[in-house]
Parts: sequence; C-alpha cells; structure tokens
Amino acid sequence: MRVFVTGATGFIGSVVVKELMDAGHQVIGLARSDAGEESLIKAGAEVQRGDLEDLDSLKSGAANADAVIHTAFIHDFSKFQENCEIDRRAIEAMGDALAGTDKLLIVTSGTGMATSGPGIAATEDVPPVSSKVIPRGATEEAAATVAARGVRVAVVRLPQVHDTVKQGLVTYAIQIAREKGVSAYVGDGQNRWPAAHRFDVARLYRLALEKNAAGVIYHAVAEEGITVKEMAETIGKGLNVPVVSLTPEEAKGHFGWLAMFAGLDAVASSAKTRAQLGWEPTGPGLIEDLEKMRYC
Repeated sequence: MRVFVTGATGFIGSVVVKELMDAGHQVIGLARSDAGEESLIKAGAEVQRGDLEDLDSLKSGAANADAVIHTAFIHDFSKFQENCEIDRRAIEAMGDALAGTDKLLIVTSGTGMATSGPGIAATEDVPPVSSKVIPRGATEEAAATVAARGVRVAVVRLPQVHDTVKQGLVTYAIQIAREKGVSAYVGDGQNRWPAAHRFDVARLYRLALEKNAAGVIYHAVAEEGITVKEMAETIGKGLNVPVVSLTPEEAKGHFGWLAMFAGLDAVASSAKTRAQLGWEPTGPGLIEDLEKMRYC
C-alpha cells in the first residue's frame, strides 16, 4: 500500500515510516526542508515537498496515495491555538482530496482530549473536549467534519510518547527543571499521565492502517498513568536538583504554558484498542527511559 505520511521526519513519524516500510508498504513522506528530503530518500521513501500550511501539497500527497497517516503538528506552544487551527485546516484539506474515495485517513490527537475526570481512565469511547476548552480539540473536530463528508477517518490518540531522548510534554518539564534549578509537581503530585514507547506507537499506526477500519478511535496507551510526582522525582535525580511541590497558583509562574497540563489527571485506557488491533506494547516504560536518558 502507498501511504502518505505527514511528519515523516519527526520523532514519531520517522519510526512510523520505518515500521511501514519494514512491513512492505511504500511511503510518500512530507518534507519541508532539504535535510528532511535527504533523510526520507535515504530511508527509501518517496518525497512530497511542503508543510502543514501548504494545503495544495497536502492534497497532492493524499491524492497520490492509497491512505494517509497524519502525524505532523507544529510544536510551538507559544502559538498553541494558532497551530491547532493550522492542524484543522490541514486535515480538512487532505479530506478534500480523499472525498469520494475509499481511502483511509488516520489523524493524530491526544489522550488528554478525552479526560473522564480525576481517577477515571478515559476510554476510546469518551468524546473529545471542545476546541473552545482545549485548542487541540480542533483535530478531532476536523476529523468529524471530513467524516461527515464521507471520508473514511480513524483517530489515534497519543499519550506521552517516549524514548531516552524525548518524552512528550515531559521533555518540556525537564527543560524547565534545568532552567529553574528545581523539578516541580503540583499539589501532592498524584495526578497521572499515560505513556507509550515510540516504537510501540509506530506499530499501532501500522496495525490501524492494515485494519482499515473507519469511524474508530484508538488509544496508543502502554501505561495507563504514571504519577507526575514520580516523574518529577526521577527528573530531579537525573538533574541533581531539588524536587518541590507547588500550589496551582505557583505552578502558573513556574511552568508557563505547561501549567495547563501540569496538574491534569489524564489517566487513559487502551483495552478496546488492544482487543481491536491485537496490539501489545513491549517497549520500556516511561520511568525506565527517564532513568536511562542523559541529562547533560
């Protein structure tokens, strides 16, 4: 199968490309730079030059493939709402190219868009929050919009995706701890974040592609929830800095934009996904990767 992959040179997209090609699929990867193009060619993929704001390029890549896996997102959180709307337009543009076909569009959201309340694991059946509440909700709103036009759409919700180099939002918490000389959590730190190793996540995308089911939501969750306090303690040990508890008010000044997530209890389940796809994560856990990473 020929698959158009956005974010093909990114942290997640690059391993999705490898996973697909190892399984015998052909990949058309979106590249916005010469370096990105070179890396895709070296990996054996075809190249579609463009970026998330080049809607014609997105439409062309989608039209020339049998399916689309959309992993790209602009991770500039100083312009979070703007970037979420860019994602909405990108999904709608690719939907335009796929309308009237039987091709599958897999879009990427986050498990934090489907919180069930403190202490309750969000399942795949929990609807996403509105983009008016959390801007990232625009992704699943766009998925619903194109599905209403007859496009076959599936959603993959990601937790904190990690290895020993990056760990989703935890990466930013590490940067803040390094800059401010303390590793912090909010309150008692017992709020939890779900996680999965990036190689397990890549395999889930492939399984979702090969399952070829539309109108479904998958949770790429290997660990339902690790407490933020345990993460902060591991980071503190790695950086050799104190670990402190902050009030919600103090957290706003300490974490900046990350404060909106720092106190969130976002535990999530993947039981339904595992049953549907036969997906069984095998990679190391988040704390294990945090313990093994190089902090200097």
